Amino acid sequence: MRSSILLLFLVSFLLHPQSSHSLGHPALLNSIKSFHQPPSSSVADACRIFHGRGGLHPGAEHLTLDYYAPAFLLTSFGIELEEKELDSYCSALSETLDVDDDDDKSQHELTIVYQCRGANATTETRLLCGTIPDPHIVTENNGQDQYLVHLLRGQNHGLFLDMANGRTWLRNKCLNKDISSVLNLFSYTCAFSVAALNGGADKVVNVDMSKGALKVGQRNHELNGISSKASFLSHDIFKTWGKMKKEGPFDCIVVDPPSYQKGSFVAKKDYGKVIRRLPSLLNDNGYALLCLNAPEMDSDFLSEKVMEECGAEMVFVERLENPSTFESAFPERALKVLLFQYQPSDDVSSDGA
Repeated sequence: MRSSILLLFLVSFLLHPQSSHSLGHPALLNSIKSFHQPPSSSVADACRIFHGRGGLHPGAEHLTLDYYAPAFLLTSFGIELEEKELDSYCSALSETLDVDDDDDKSQHELTIVYQCRGANATTETRLLCGTIPDPHIVTENNGQDQYLVHLLRGQNHGLFLDMANGRTWLRNKCLNKDISSVLNLFSYTCAFSVAALNGGADKVVNVDMSKGALKVGQRNHELNGISSKASFLSHDIFKTWGKMKKEGPFDCIVVDPPSYQKGSFVAKKDYGKVIRRLPSLLNDNGYALLCLNAPEMDSDFLSEKVMEECGAEMVFVERLENPSTFESAFPERALKVLLFQYQPSDDVSSDGA
């Protein structure tokens, strides 16, 4: 009898093992253990620590972990995490901080925010431990660029970490004096503008429909001491072409729209309307940095739209790589950032290159 019970228990365990979610996903736990927080005297740039969304860690496709110093942001997409699983990640982060800062533990309070994004656009956000600074300021480029973020409200936190390489590219171009004027479309909190002006640009025009986002953008410029060279237009882009043309032409136009925002922009039907305006707003040999974060549309969508609306005058240069921490098994479903250069007909060679 006893052997039969043991056999039944063994079969039940094999068929229904304790959920790996309750124990914590091994790949995320390993990433936490590998993460080294800089000492309290150093600057810690905002970064992604774990990117389960990239599909490289089976069973963790719903999980991401970001570091917005001094806070960690754990996000689960579509799956509510059990308390045991949350505890395992909190314990791992606590152990990592203890190891990294063994001689100065009092300087680092562990702060963790958990956000669960439900399937029906519902969002639960909880402060699991610690304290969020107010204001909460994070950095990029080894502390040189400062940005305000907000982790406890909404799904967008003020700085898109996957766009870091795009900001670095623009900053470097401005440093090298290849770009001095920028039109930043769908500017959100104006992070591209901060990167450009900190790199030495003379002028950036930021355009976004959201007055709230632009207000944060203005504060970002105040933080960095660069307000005098930036302007902020809270307008519908499709009704502001004339005003933008008066401000131009520009050495670079950044286009980073939402993929789907009902009533204002739907990439599939509206992106072409933006692309066709680029030649009239760019200086000769000016750049267009076109961004698309829609899994259902690949990079060919942008390339084809550019050819359809601008012909051979808008020449493809390269696709910028996403940060290594955003590596994906399906690159065409991830963020696409394509760079084009405006070469008017007289400058385009006979082979279109």
